[in-house]
Amino acid sequence: MNFGYREVCLDHDTGPRHPESADRLRAIRRGLSEYHGVEYVAASTVDESLVREVHDTDYVDEIKSFCAGGGGNWDADTVAVEATWQAALASAGLAKWAGLAALGGDDGRETPFALGRPPGHHAVEDDAMGFCFINTAVVAAQGALNASADRVAIFDWDVHHGNGTQNICYDRGDVFYASIHEEGLFPATGDIEETGAGDGAMTNLNLPFPPGCDTVDYLTAVEECIGPSIESFDPDLLLVSAGFDAHQHDPISRMRVSSEGYGLLTQQVRAIADRCDAGLGFVLEGGYNLDTLTDSITTVHEVFDGYEPSTLDGDVSEGAREVLANVADQGFGSK
Repeated sequence: MNFGYREVCLDHDTGPRHPESADRLRAIRRGLSEYHGVEYVAASTVDESLVREVHDTDYVDEIKSFCAGGGGNWDADTVAVEATWQAALASAGLAKWAGLAALGGDDGRETPFALGRPPGHHAVEDDAMGFCFINTAVVAAQGALNASADRVAIFDWDVHHGNGTQNICYDRGDVFYASIHEEGLFPATGDIEETGAGDGAMTNLNLPFPPGCDTVDYLTAVEECIGPSIESFDPDLLLVSAGFDAHQHDPISRMRVSSEGYGLLTQQVRAIADRCDAGLGFVLEGGYNLDTLTDSITTVHEVFDGYEPSTLDGDVSEGAREVLANVADQGFGSK
């Protein structure tokens, strides 16, 4: 894979004991150093005008001013310093690069993965929250739409619902958003009945799985529901909001996805993109156990280098099956 990375993303200092720290990127880089074929791209900082296409202009001015004044606690979880705004712009630039590179045909061993921070999927149109300031995945989608894409799909496998992505894209018909997340976990959004509005009707797909769901549950959700729904939307670009905090050893969730499971999910999204003749790119979101975050990302990389993850046997849990049935009642999934 080709990984987008900028040192400036390390300058966003969240302080001691904060789960979203610069150590996340350092750990990923150490893990990837053991592999051949890893390339790093120092993509350009995103132009602020593109950020203002995604976010309310008054919010952009407010968060810029907040950082320029030295930052502080934006809310109980979301911390900024003076360098945060430039780090956020760089993170968004990496995401934009991933989208445009995928749209332009980079695939196989050149598949792009943006390793930026702060993450983005909780940033709503007019507010920062959940460690996020700029919605990097939506910036990537908007950049692709401004280029040559007619439709973009975003699949969010982070354990938290991407309320920001849903908020920004809910009533527009050119972005399809699908999320698997742990029900009741921050920010306690992402209900099944939230399927989009106006031009965006039936372009918003939520699967709020109960705690304890495992790799088999996730794979079944993609096979039966998310994959067919994305294929029906027929995007030109498929972006993965790639958080790894649904891992069975992550400290802030109760899901049971394995590192090998992320390799299997990667195979699935690669197949979906191939069937849609769409570009495929990845944008880093969460993941807070440094070892499992690194293991999961290196597994994703290995899939594009020819690795075949072990197949899994097992039954879908009753909780996951109930969610899938309720989502099917909304009109999503296989016809």
